[in-house]
This record gives sequence, C-alpha cells and structure tokens, in this order.
Amino acid sequence: MLDIMTEAHLVALIGLGGGVLLGLAARLGRFCTLGAIEDWLYGGSDLRLRMWGAAIGTAILGSFVLIGSGVLPAGETLYLSLRWMPAASIIGGLMFGYGMALSGNCGYGAIARLGGGDLRSFVIVLVMGVSAYVVLSGPLAPLRAALFPPTPVTDEGAPGIAHMLAGASGISVIFWGLAIGLAVLAASLSSRALWREPAAIFWAVVVGVAVITGWAGTGWVAARGFAGLPVVSHSFSAPMGESILFAMTGSARPVSFAVGSVAGVWAGAFIGSLLKGHFRWEACEDPRELRRQILGATIMGAGAVIALGCTVGQGITAFSVLAISAPVTFAAIFAGAAFGLRQLIEGFQPAE
Repeated sequence: MLDIMTEAHLVALIGLGGGVLLGLAARLGRFCTLGAIEDWLYGGSDLRLRMWGAAIGTAILGSFVLIGSGVLPAGETLYLSLRWMPAASIIGGLMFGYGMALSGNCGYGAIARLGGGDLRSFVIVLVMGVSAYVVLSGPLAPLRAALFPPTPVTDEGAPGIAHMLAGASGISVIFWGLAIGLAVLAASLSSRALWREPAAIFWAVVVGVAVITGWAGTGWVAARGFAGLPVVSHSFSAPMGESILFAMTGSARPVSFAVGSVAGVWAGAFIGSLLKGHFRWEACEDPRELRRQILGATIMGAGAVIALGCTVGQGITAFSVLAISAPVTFAAIFAGAAFGLRQLIEGFQPAE
C-alpha cells in the first residue's frame, strides 16, 4: 500500500473511512453526546447513554487486542505519552460541556448536522476550529502551556488505568484492559430497553469499530513507514482547526488523518441524511441563538484543547486505551453540560 501512495494520503484515507462510519452513526443511529445527556436528565431514558457505553466497551476491547498483538504502541499515543493533569481534565471538561450545551452540539455532532444541511452548525465548526487553534498554537498558547504544561511521561509509567492495575497486581496490562472492556460492555448492554432497539446496539458497535480502525491503521503505517507520523484515532476539536488550515493551505501542507476524519464524518452524515430523507437547508433565524452558539463554540474549542480531547477524543478514543484522563474528563463534560442545560431550560431563578 505504501508503494502506491504517500503515508499522509494513506492515513487520511483511514481517517476518512472511520469518519464515514461515525457520520452514519450520528445520522442513522442518533449517536450524540448532548442528546444522550438530555435524554437522561430530562427525558427519563438512558438508552443513548448506554449506546455510548457500548461504544466505549467495544473500543476498549478492540484497542487492547491491538496492543496485545503489537499493532498499537499504546505508550506513543497522546493520551498515554503525557503525564495526566487533573486540573486540565476537570477545567477543560467543564468548559467543553458548558459550551456544548450553549451551542446545542459538540464538534462531532456539529459536523454531522452540517452534513444534513444545518448551516448553523457550519458556524459552530468554523468558530470551534479557530478557537481550538488560538489556544493550541495561537496567541493563547503560551498561557495554556504555562497553566497546563504538557509533560512527557518518563519512568513512572503510562497514565493508564490498566497500566496502574497491572503494576499493583502483577497481572498483565492486556488482561486488565480486556476485563474492563468486557465489564463496560456488559454493563451497558444490561438493559432490556436497549435490546429492544437492535439498531442502537449496532451503531454503538460501529462507533467503537471506527475508533479501532483509526488506531489499527495509523499504527500499521507508523510501524512500516518512514515519515514518523503519529499513532492517532478520532477526535474533533483541534482536527477541525487543522481541516480549516488544510482547506486554505493544502498545496503547502500535507493532508492528515484529522482532515480525513472530519471530511469522513461530513460525508457519512450527508449520505445518512439522504438515506433517511432528512437533508434540508436550515439557518439561524434568531440573532440571540446565533450569539449563544458562537459563544458556546468558542468555549468548546478552548476547553477541548485544555482537556486534550472532546466527547469523542476523550470520551471514546482516550477511553479505548483506558487513559486516566478519560473518565474524569467525560464526567466533567457531563457536569458542564448539565449546568448549561439547566441554565437554558430551567433558568436559575429560585422557585416560588
């Protein structure tokens, strides 16, 4: 494969393929973080939260099979190669969750809605991508680095749950990873309501598989190529900014997994919306709504960079290698979203 295309193009195709699966899951399977949180808090249904758990369980199992077979060098991934910063996970997660509630969607969901013709989401994608890069490598990057300095892991071991358990018990990392993956999957599937919706289970598994293909594909290229490309999987915060930069300067910079992933989600969502007959152009009619969405997207982009990931990046991809940051960040995102939803739906006036 590396004889007929560049490594950059190959990883972009891998990202594109997984992104299409994620886009289809969003449109056909209604896979959505904010929707899952809203359903649980205000709709009395945990079905979509269980879908999220099933996706996580699937991703953990597949990722630790890859780690055990040597395809995925877990220690080289972003989530296990840097020392965990609890404050970054909590503050960034709270910011992301609150911004997600204001915007009405996360980055992944905004790309998926854009694929269905929602021009409001186009604004969210642009603002979130620019905001992420302002904090990642723009004017606010020095402040972020000073407050949350990224420190490579040295001798203390990878900041992973399975790695910690292996060190404490003497049992292999792979055993703990597979055991936790099975436990998460079993707990998520222990619902009769979910089993009455086989399509929900199917799309949850598809999401997990998309993350696994990202790890497998980029791990394979990294092991056989010479370009030194990173081992990555799907995330949708800084990758949106990277995609914007590529759209403007593609003749001067190589394509990447991130660009392929973002394009894939849009394409998959577009195909899914056509299959469902849901494609329609939508725009914002209320300037106050647009203002709220722009503010939310700005907060989301910054929060995702601080937390080193979004609902997909930390909520599934980092979870798949059992990074300690994943459950903490996801809990903070949930709390931030719950706070934002309460502000929007109930307000903060005391009950009379």
